[in-house]
Amino acid sequence: MRFVLVCLLLGACVPVAASGPTVREARLSDTMLTLVVSDGSICRLRNWPAAPSGRLDVCLPGHSYAVRVVENPNVLRQIWTGLTSALGAEGAVPPMAEVVITDAAGGRRVFASPPPVGE
Repeated sequence: MRFVLVCLLLGACVPVAASGPTVREARLSDTMLTLVVSDGSICRLRNWPAAPSGRLDVCLPGHSYAVRVVENPNVLRQIWTGLTSALGAEGAVPPMAEVVITDAAGGRRVFASPPPVGE
């Protein structure tokens, strides 16, 4: 009997897996936030700079997003962005930002844009 009680107590300590789809990847361009979801769907938010935070109820009910742009990136990044803009490739370099996705249960997933080298 004690063995059964110990097993039940230990089983109660194991977190329950989330039952809904989760965001696996976030990509950011100068105008679009693209989210790849665990169920295979893709959620696209156009013109995210106009609303850098909000709800994802259209494609992920109960989820929200927030984009925090790095306003003062490192010197090499500033040179690269300036060079591409001078050559007429405006918007070719994705902004440096942190994308935070919050699910309905309050869990947060943080993504970097552009993704770190090696991913």
